[in-house]
Amino acid sequence: MTVDLDSLRLVEYPAPVLRRKADPVERVNAEVRAVAVRMIEIMKAEEGIGLAAPQVGLPWRIFVSHVPPDAQRDAEGPLPTATKAPTVYINPKLTLSGPVESGEEGCLSLPEIRGEVIRPTVVTIEALDAEGVPFTASATGLLARCWQHEYDHLDGVLIIDKMRQIDRLKNRLKIKDLEHHA
Repeated sequence: MTVDLDSLRLVEYPAPVLRRKADPVERVNAEVRAVAVRMIEIMKAEEGIGLAAPQVGLPWRIFVSHVPPDAQRDAEGPLPTATKAPTVYINPKLTLSGPVESGEEGCLSLPEIRGEVIRPTVVTIEALDAEGVPFTASATGLLARCWQHEYDHLDGVLIIDKMRQIDRLKNRLKIKDLEHHA
């Protein structure tokens, strides 16, 4: 499949690609790298901290993230809570551990919708980088939450599926509005 990079745009709920389980990337090649670069551009333009390929209309198991350091948010600890630069994760696998905690999340594909989502606090990710080289990393804090959120997109899961029921109720009119304007 040849991808027109200029046509890649953020897609919003209820686009069917957002509910589909994404396909593994067979080979990391120039096209995959170019898509990842374009995804980083879109993520930055939308002022997001993560973006999954389904959010730009591609059913591929790729996401990008960049959680900049924040002295007020990031506590000193053994695991990173931020990234130094935008990072590409191809065919990721997550291992979740630690206690769970609730945190507010939003989503670029669900504009103006926010809600509390309960997630484990520690994540280890195994993935391929943009060159196809395997790597493993661990994180906590906002970075761990971001990885889990983006990984959910690869399985067709959205924050509206995981948020507290009270938050779903608070957002129901916005959700209906998105569904009716599709």
